[in-house]
Amino acid sequence: MNGAPDVEPDLQTENNHDSPSAHSSGPVSFAEGYERWASTYDGAPNPLLACEERYVAPLLTELGEKSVLDLACGTGRWLERVTALGCSSGVGLDCSSAMLRVAAGKNGIRRRLVRATCECLPFPDAGFDLAICSFALGHIADLGSAAHEIARVTRTGADVLVSDLHPAAYAQGWRVGFRDGEAPVQIEMWSRPVDEIVQTFCSNGFECRSRASLWLGAPEEALFAQAGKLDSFADACQLPAVLVCQFRRRPVEAYP
Repeated sequence: MNGAPDVEPDLQTENNHDSPSAHSSGPVSFAEGYERWASTYDGAPNPLLACEERYVAPLLTELGEKSVLDLACGTGRWLERVTALGCSSGVGLDCSSAMLRVAAGKNGIRRRLVRATCECLPFPDAGFDLAICSFALGHIADLGSAAHEIARVTRTGADVLVSDLHPAAYAQGWRVGFRDGEAPVQIEMWSRPVDEIVQTFCSNGFECRSRASLWLGAPEEALFAQAGKLDSFADACQLPAVLVCQFRRRPVEAYP
């Protein structure tokens, strides 16, 4: 799973890094991709999500008085987590009706879901204390508009946690994809340099508190074994797999 020509194409991860040659028909749109993926999304072993969760989950503390926005929430993975941790209110937003249908089947979050895009958020100004945007940057064409909207709907001092496939992994051929039956399917995405992501958010009302390059490790080994791809594990650990940035909303008067 290192994106080399002999990469294994059938480990179903959110960012399944098949070689381009494995997708002779080219990537599908993210609308089509997530429509087809939604029904099986939660059931597939996903080492990249596990790696991200190991880092992000400990950051979710003292949520009792916080209003949380789960951007591009998909099937509601993080919205379920923050709701269980007792946030004062939580909302999940996604543009995929198929993914939202799956999320709506989960009791704790079914009435907390909105269909919209990250570039046009249907919320009033300064309504959230925390926003999470997990593995979605690569599907946002206009990142500046999304960052501006996230700044608009978050309060001064709010934290924004952003994760995505690491640009170094993308450069080695890793891609967003899944298996539809026996066929690998790649979903279109954009990859941006880390500095560009940070600069875009900082130009739209945020300061960067931290940025971390996460590597797959021993905790993910069992997921490779579960998928029958244990022989790919060592190669997958040879480069950073996930990027996580933590931003904080600056006061309006602090904008450049």
